[in-house]
Amino acid sequence: LCVVINAEYMGNLGNSPALERIINMGRKFVNEKQNQAALRKAKRSNPAFLRYQADMHKRVKPSWRKPHGIDSCFRRRFRGMPAMVRVGYRNPKATRHVHPDGRLHFVVSTPKDLDMLLMVNRKYGATIAHSVGARKRQAIVEKARKLRLRVTNASARLRKEETE
Repeated sequence: LCVVINAEYMGNLGNSPALERIINMGRKFVNEKQNQAALRKAKRSNPAFLRYQADMHKRVKPSWRKPHGIDSCFRRRFRGMPAMVRVGYRNPKATRHVHPDGRLHFVVSTPKDLDMLLMVNRKYGATIAHSVGARKRQAIVEKARKLRLRVTNASARLRKEETE
């Protein structure tokens, strides 16, 4: 789908919201590759949010916990303290959950699950669930190849048979 609108024609119609939606839709489809590149650039990496003093004591695991102590300099955000989880670190909605390949990943456990991705194969990529065995994994990869869907972990757990 590609929408081409003449500048003179646009001037005659004025600034109708419906026309702007059509124009934006056309731009969206025409510049899909550029959009994916822009999304990847817009997505930024956040600091590693580690639990306070996890580097000092073995008993304190590094998984994030919010500090609650009344005198905690970390909770009070003193200068020189590591970064604390805050809403400001959130990525833009357009790039949230988007992987570096520019797609959202959809977990698939049967070949039938691939049918859901037929209409949105440019936005989503299939990821085979970790609990799927080799035989069903091979069937999923074959069906994805026929339907022209991208599978992110297609080669996982598949060995070439030895010929004797």
